[in-house]
Amino acid sequence: MAKRSARRAQRQTAAAYAYPEGEADNVRRLFEEPAWSPLGPATSHAGLGEARDQKYRKNIRPQNENQKSMLDAIDAAPLVFATGAAGTGKTYLAIAKGVEALEAGKVRRIVLSRPAVEAGESLGFLPGDMEEKLSPYLRPLYDALCDRLSSKRLKALTAEGVIEIAPIAYMRGRTLNNAYVVIDEAQNCTYAQLKMLLTRLGWNSTMVVTGDPAQSDLLSGMSGLEEIVEKLTELDRVRTVKFDRSDVVRHPVVAEMIDLL
Repeated sequence: MAKRSARRAQRQTAAAYAYPEGEADNVRRLFEEPAWSPLGPATSHAGLGEARDQKYRKNIRPQNENQKSMLDAIDAAPLVFATGAAGTGKTYLAIAKGVEALEAGKVRRIVLSRPAVEAGESLGFLPGDMEEKLSPYLRPLYDALCDRLSSKRLKALTAEGVIEIAPIAYMRGRTLNNAYVVIDEAQNCTYAQLKMLLTRLGWNSTMVVTGDPAQSDLLSGMSGLEEIVEKLTELDRVRTVKFDRSDVVRHPVVAEMIDLL
C-alpha cells in the first residue's frame, strides 16, 4: 500500500509540474525538466524570456535601392519586369504588393502563375488531381503568401477564388480585369508563352514578371525573357528593374557564389 501511495503521489506531483493549473491530472511526465513549447514563451540567445510575436506585417520596407525602385515601379506602371540575381526578393516583393493591393481594395483578385518546369530532374508520374500534381511546382508561391497571410485566411481566399494560383498552360484566352498578376520564374517561359501571358492584362490590372535569366531550366536559346524585356523597355508604361549580387538579401554566401557559379 505504501508503495502504491508513493507512486500515486509521484504521478500527481509530476502532472502538477506539467500542468500547474491542474488541467490534466491523469497525465504523467516522462522527464522532470520543462520541455520547450512553440506556444510558450520564447527564449532569446541572451537567456531572457520574450513573448512570441505572430503578427503579420501589413507593410513592407525596401532593403536596398533596387527594391525601392521595384516597389515604386509597381505603384506607377501596369507592367513591371523584375529580373536579376537569385535571392534579391523579387517574388516576395511582387506578392507582398499584391496582398497589399487586395487588402486596400485596389484589385478584386490576385492571380499567380509560374511554369511547371522541373529543375534538372524528372519527377515522373505524380498522383492526384490537377491541383495535387501542380502543388510541388507552385509551392514557392504558397510560401510567399503564407508569410503575408494567415493559413486560415489564405485557404478562405483561395476557396473563394480571390487568390488564384494557376499554371501557365491554363492562361490562354483569359482577360484579367481588376487583378494583380504575378508571373514568377519567367526565365522558364518561351517567347511565345510570355507573349501570351503579357497580352492577358486587362483594365485596372497590374502585372509583375519576375525571373533570373541566368537560371533558366530550358534548353539554351529557348527562354524568351531577355528578348521580351529588351523589346518592351522602350514603352512608357513599362518599368524594368534589374537586380545584381549587391541586392541579395539571403545568406551573404549566396551573393559571393553568384559571381563564381
